[in-house]
Amino acid sequence: MILLSQLDFSLPLKNPVIIFSLVLFIILFAPILFRKIKVPHIIGLILAGVIVGPYGLNLLSRDSSIVLFGTVGLLYIMFLAGLEIDMTEFKKNRNKILVFGLTTFLLPLIAGTLASYYVLQYEFLPSLLLASMFSTHTLIAYPIASRYGIARNRAVTLTIGGTMITDILALLILAGVAGMAKGEVTSSFWVTLGVSTLVFVGVIFFIFPIIIRWFFKKFEDSVSQYIFVLGIVFLASFLAEVAGIEAIIGAFFSGLVLNRFVPHSSPLMNRIDFVGNALFIPFFLISVGMLVDITVLVKGWGALKVAGVIVVVAVVTKYAAAWITQKIFRLSEDEGKMIFGLSTSHAAATLAIILVGYNIIIGEMPNGEPIRFLNEDVLNGTILLILISCAISSFVVEKASRNLALQEASKPVNKSGRKDKILIPMAYLDSVPELVDLGLFLKPKKSETPVYALHITTDEDDKDLAQNASKKILEKATMHAAATENELIPLTRFDSSVSKGIVYTIKEQNITDVLIGLHQESNQKIFLGPIADGIVKSTSETIFIYKSVQPINTLNRMLVAVTPKAELEPGFAHWFEKLTTIASEAGLSMVFFGHPATLEALQAQNKQSASPVKAEFRPFSKWEDFLIFSRELHQNDLFVIVTSRKGHLSYNIHLDKLPYYLTSYFGQHSFLILYPKQFLAEQNDQEFGEASETETFIGPLTDFGHDKKYLRNIFNPNK
Repeated sequence: MILLSQLDFSLPLKNPVIIFSLVLFIILFAPILFRKIKVPHIIGLILAGVIVGPYGLNLLSRDSSIVLFGTVGLLYIMFLAGLEIDMTEFKKNRNKILVFGLTTFLLPLIAGTLASYYVLQYEFLPSLLLASMFSTHTLIAYPIASRYGIARNRAVTLTIGGTMITDILALLILAGVAGMAKGEVTSSFWVTLGVSTLVFVGVIFFIFPIIIRWFFKKFEDSVSQYIFVLGIVFLASFLAEVAGIEAIIGAFFSGLVLNRFVPHSSPLMNRIDFVGNALFIPFFLISVGMLVDITVLVKGWGALKVAGVIVVVAVVTKYAAAWITQKIFRLSEDEGKMIFGLSTSHAAATLAIILVGYNIIIGEMPNGEPIRFLNEDVLNGTILLILISCAISSFVVEKASRNLALQEASKPVNKSGRKDKILIPMAYLDSVPELVDLGLFLKPKKSETPVYALHITTDEDDKDLAQNASKKILEKATMHAAATENELIPLTRFDSSVSKGIVYTIKEQNITDVLIGLHQESNQKIFLGPIADGIVKSTSETIFIYKSVQPINTLNRMLVAVTPKAELEPGFAHWFEKLTTIASEAGLSMVFFGHPATLEALQAQNKQSASPVKAEFRPFSKWEDFLIFSRELHQNDLFVIVTSRKGHLSYNIHLDKLPYYLTSYFGQHSFLILYPKQFLAEQNDQEFGEASETETFIGPLTDFGHDKKYLRNIFNPNK
C-alpha cells in the first residue's frame, strides 16, 4: 500500500501514471475549451504544451517519453498524408506538384539566404542553412483538412507532394552544409548518399508491396493488420535514417505504398485514423508546444530582431509561393488559402535543421564558451516561428477547409436525380465481410446512398434456428459497416422462397443495385443457382454476383469484359459509374475489353464523368475465344464480366458458356458478373421464384411495347 505522503509531487512531475493522465486530460479538454472560443483545436494543444512545459508551469519535462510519443505523432502525420492522398490525382497533377514544390522551396531559400546574409550579417553557409529551414514545412494542420473530409482535394494533394519535395531538398542541403562545416564532405559522401537513397527507394516501392500483399492475404484479423501497418511505417522510417535521409520521408513513402492496400472506406482505415487523431498526433502537438520559450521576447533586441526576420521571411515567402501556384494553375481562392495554410507551418524538419546547426561547434571564445554554427538567437527565433506559423496555419486551414467542404457538399452527387439504393442479400456468415466491403465500395464518395443487408427466412426453415442465424449474420454485417463509419440498414424477411423475398424487397425499397455472393456449391451445371437465377430473370435492376478469392484490398487491377452493344442498354451509364467507383475506392487500375463501338462509348462516358478514371481500352469482339482472358488475367486481378439477360440487345449466345469457362479456367481469380439494368416485360407475381431451366421472364422481342423501348435506345442511346 502506497501512502499519500510517499508520492512525489515535485515539479516537473515524475510519476508516470500522473504524467499520462495529465496528458490525456489535456488532449480531452484543450480542444473542447478552444472550440468554444472559435480557435482550432491544434492551437489549443500547442498552447497547452507551452503552459505545462518547462518554459511554462514546468508540470512536465520534455523527457524521453514525451519525445518518443511526439516522434511517433510526427511520423503518423506524414504516414497519414501519404495514405490518404488520392493517387490518381497525385499522378495527374505530378507536374503541378513539381512546380509548386520547387516554388515553395526556392523562394524561401533565396529570400532567406539574402536576408540572413545582408540583414542578420551571418556568413554564407550559416545563411544558407538558416534559409533551408524557411523552405521546409510540416503538415501540422493536415488533421483539420482530413476532419472536414477534403484530404483528397487537389490543393491538399499539391501541398502534400510539395512537402515531400521541400523536405528532401532541405535535408540534402542540411547534410551538405553540416558536412562542409565539419570538413567531412568529399566526393564519396555524395556517392554514398545517392546509392543508399536509391537502395532505400527500391526496398520501399518494390519489396514492401510483396510483403504487404502476402500478409493481407494470409491474416484478416483487424488487430494483427493494424499492428502490421504500424510496423511497416516505423521500419520504413528507420530505413530512411539508415539511408541518410530524414525519418519523415520514410513514413510518407510507407503511406504511399500502403495507399493501395488500405481502402479509404475500410475498417482498417478507420482504426488508423482514430488511434492517430486520438493519441499520437495530439502528443506530437503538445511536445511542439513544450519547445516554445516565451521568455525569448525579453532576451534583448538581438533575439527579437532575428525572430522578426525569421517570422516575416518564412510567412511572406510561403504566401508568395502559394499565390503564384494559385495564379499559374487557376485554382480557386479557397484552394490558394489551403495551400498557404498547410505549407506555412514550421515544426519538425525546421527544428531538426536548426538543432543540427546549433549543435555544430566551430570554435571557442576566450572565456571558454563555444562558438556555434547557428547561435542561440536563431534557436529562440525558430521556436517563436513554430508557435506563430502553427497558429496562422491552423486558422487559415480551418476557414479554407470549411469553405471547400461546403462547396463539395453543394455539388450534386447524382446528376440524373435518381436516388441509388444498394441491397446485399446474405446467407452465409463467413461471406459477410467481403460482401459488405464491396457493397460499401459501390457507394459514391461521401454520398448518402443507403445500403441494406437482407436475410430471408423461408417456410422450410426451422423458425428458432433461422431467427438465430439471421440475427448473427445481420449483427456481423452492421458491426463491420460501423467500423468504417458507414450505416448498414438490416432487413429481415419471411417469405415462401428466398428469391421471391429478395425480389419483393427490391420492389418495396426501390433498390437500384443488388449485390449477391456466388453460392458456395457453384459448378458448371448449377452456376448461379436457382436463387440468383430467379432474381436475374425477375428484376430489371443492376445485379452484381461476386466471387471472392482474396481480399479486395490486395487486388491490383480490374479487368472488364463488356459484351457487344452494352452501350445501347438503359443501364450503361449506371454500371460504368459503379465500376469506376469501386476502382477508385479500392485503388484499382482499369482495363476494358469490348467491341470498338462499345469502347468508344465507354471513353465518351468516362470523359463526361465528374471524376474521369485512368483506364486502358482494348478491342475484343471474338467471344467464342473467351479463354484469351486466361492469358490477360494476372494473379491479383478482379475479373468483371458485363453480361446480359437473354433476349436483349447486348446478349450473345457465347454468354451461355460462361459457367463452364469461369468454373474450369478462372476458379483461382476473384470475379464479378454484372447484369445491367434492362427493360423486362410485365410479370405476374406467380411467375417468379426458383425458376426451371425452361422458364424465362423476359418478354419476347416480338412484343411491340418492348421493341419500342429498344428502338428508342438504339437511335438515342443517351436517353
